[in-house]
Amino acid sequence: MVDGVSVPKNIVLIGFMGCGKSTVGRELQQRLGYPLVDMDSLIEQRTGKSIATLFSELGESGFRDLETQLLEELYAPEAPRRIISTGGGVIVRPQNRTLLRQLGYVVWLQAPVGTILDRTSRNRDRPLLHTDDPRARIEALLTERTPWYRETAHLALDTRGLDSGEISTGILESARYFFTGHA
Repeated sequence: MVDGVSVPKNIVLIGFMGCGKSTVGRELQQRLGYPLVDMDSLIEQRTGKSIATLFSELGESGFRDLETQLLEELYAPEAPRRIISTGGGVIVRPQNRTLLRQLGYVVWLQAPVGTILDRTSRNRDRPLLHTDDPRARIEALLTERTPWYRETAHLALDTRGLDSGEISTGILESARYFFTGHA
């Protein structure tokens, strides 16, 4: 129980693109045995289209509609415990921020701009970074989104210098306290 409300025991990973959500999600899945829902991958699988194509065809708002629909589906009362790895911009919508907190323990993975740039520069499927100055775009998006990440997360975790195993250990220890009401 958190604030008098029963919270599903999911672990939800949020953070900017390139912060390690998918990698840490896979590590947590191995450790807990919970199913992993990688929201971007599931949306691609269901639509048969890449995120870049969806952004191109639907615009950012249309893509965010798909994210919101998926979050509502994941919140179903009969759903099993899961690890949920979100897309970097899922927190843009207030409705999504509320849904994320209702889904379980929300962990905001953070990384420095240089790390994000290094990790995302190798991937051409980042539609928001198709620009002449990706560093400036990352900085602008982080400035815009940081208050929303902060509002949504139960835990903010700087991943700098940590491997996915160390990050997962920290998340599991914090989640245990959260779910047992000691947070």
